[in-house]
Amino acid sequence: MELSVYNIAGKDTGKKITLSDEIFGIVPNEHVVYLDVKQYLANQRQGTHKAKERAEVSRSTRKIKKQKGTGGARAGSMKSPLMKGGGRIFGPRPRDYHFKLNKKVKALARQSALAAKAQSGDIAILDSVSFATPQTKAYLAMLKALQLDNTKTLLITPEVDKNVVLSGRNDPKTKVTTAGDVNTYDLVNAGKLLITTAAIEKIKMGIIKRPALTEKSQAMQEKGQYTFVVELTANKIEIAKEVKKMYGVDVQDVRTMRQIGKVKSKSTRTKVTSGRTSTIKKAIVTVAPGEVIDFYQGI
Repeated sequence: MELSVYNIAGKDTGKKITLSDEIFGIVPNEHVVYLDVKQYLANQRQGTHKAKERAEVSRSTRKIKKQKGTGGARAGSMKSPLMKGGGRIFGPRPRDYHFKLNKKVKALARQSALAAKAQSGDIAILDSVSFATPQTKAYLAMLKALQLDNTKTLLITPEVDKNVVLSGRNDPKTKVTTAGDVNTYDLVNAGKLLITTAAIEKIKMGIIKRPALTEKSQAMQEKGQYTFVVELTANKIEIAKEVKKMYGVDVQDVRTMRQIGKVKSKSTRTKVTSGRTSTIKKAIVTVAPGEVIDFYQGI
């Protein structure tokens, strides 16, 4: 599937981009999309609901009236659910609504949602999106130029751009996310997807986010070992298959490691807040002797 590339002024740049059939050309699986959306909405629930039952209500336990001879039903105490202010029958209790969903099912759901949008013509490709300063007016002008000012949109960028996020968050009909953080619910909830060309390339890479090009990793390339930054949930078998598919090399060994985020502190006038940078996962891939990976091919 080939689509035209537009700029933020709504004009055709003359460029074309081809969407991968492995992601955008599959037959959408509606059931796994339903499961992923159901899990997302369930995870949003706090589950802190609670109503007092008759054993928890603080009221008198004195016998209201004698057991027999009144002509009415028996009444034990004011805690009875039949009395005003009494406990509730089978009231809600705190519970956890989370449920497990296999990562392959979630990946298929995202691919199905993307494929459904592509096949219905609800994807627009942008060359790039950037603003000098956070400005909602500029973001709304972009949507108007693309004739999407009255449409619920989802903008997908390759990395977090603070100015773009701040410019779009005041519009209730739009949301800004990254290619690595996009979820099935946001894809289904949006009427139109706005995806930058860099984000498309990142989506194509799948579980492999990017090569890790450091002085140490480049020295390891002489031994046939190449380092990649991969998804946190990726396993060695998936990484080996992805590298073989992307670069056409024979993978002999894969080693993985997690790099815990660094502690960062920020001082304000009233307090000092601290947190961690994002945790990443690296994979060191060893290829067969004589084979070479060109990182600038297919990226």
